[in-house]
Amino acid sequence: MATEALGAWGVVLGIFAGTLRGSAPFLFVSLGECLTEKSGKINLGLEGTLLTGAMSAYAVSYLLEDKVGAALSPWIGVLVAGLAGMGLGFIHAWLSQQPKVNDIAVGIAMIIFGSGIAFFLGKPFIQPKAPPLPTIDLGNWSNIPAVQSALKISPLFVLGVAIAPLMFWFFKSTRWGLFIRAVGDSPDAALAMGMSISKVRMLCIVAGSFLAGIGGASLSLYYPGLWSESISSGQGLMAVALVIFARWNPIQCLWASLFFGGAQAVGPALQSVGIEQGRYLFNAAPYVLTLLIMIITCSPKKTLSGAPGALGTING
Repeated sequence: MATEALGAWGVVLGIFAGTLRGSAPFLFVSLGECLTEKSGKINLGLEGTLLTGAMSAYAVSYLLEDKVGAALSPWIGVLVAGLAGMGLGFIHAWLSQQPKVNDIAVGIAMIIFGSGIAFFLGKPFIQPKAPPLPTIDLGNWSNIPAVQSALKISPLFVLGVAIAPLMFWFFKSTRWGLFIRAVGDSPDAALAMGMSISKVRMLCIVAGSFLAGIGGASLSLYYPGLWSESISSGQGLMAVALVIFARWNPIQCLWASLFFGGAQAVGPALQSVGIEQGRYLFNAAPYVLTLLIMIITCSPKKTLSGAPGALGTING
């Protein structure tokens, strides 16, 4: 049964399927940025990290298919994507902690650097087809192809859903979580307690970039399941606004990622049932949401609840 035959239910099904497919990159990048910002630093360069992760995962999955098999090569690609993200995260962490250096300027430079690496090294992999990640098929109970397709879940999405509450517990109930929050809220107090601010921030930025790299692997090896230079569509930058929207809470990052993924799915869902009018407006929904969040949260008259106290400060 085609999606058009389902009528209004086809739209609901399309949005639901698009939410599950499209929220994984938002989730991983936002969790990575949440970890970074909890330490008092901002990493706008995660857009470049997302692209580098997507390219690395796709290239490794394609190149290793004949050597290790189509079942294993995508998972090695996911690991390499995370490691590539860690490499960019290390560069960002080192640069952003130099005296008189601004996080925003470093982030913009890392967007250009990470994107350039991905575009240059990824040119040979635009046409070849790499083995994708396997899916968890929850729709086998139905004989409707549209339902079966909608309930194909990425294992990376399940992993991201598990990481969100784990990270929340980590920040709230562990000693290392306390260290990170102390460094992010009051570096002077953390320094007086004998903590190494630079080391804590370095670890947070590198670990956050690892998660962002895995988010890129979700794009190229699951949905849309290809490598192209426009694959990220600005999701790395949108994730920064998503973290603000989630008030630096990992569990709320999960809900916000589902919300953004659902907004991204509205346009394609309407097209799947033959509604073409206004599709460009609906396709722009995630970008409009990002703009609205930034406008609402950038008021100089109020302080955002949950924001780390040292966020956005310039190094001495």
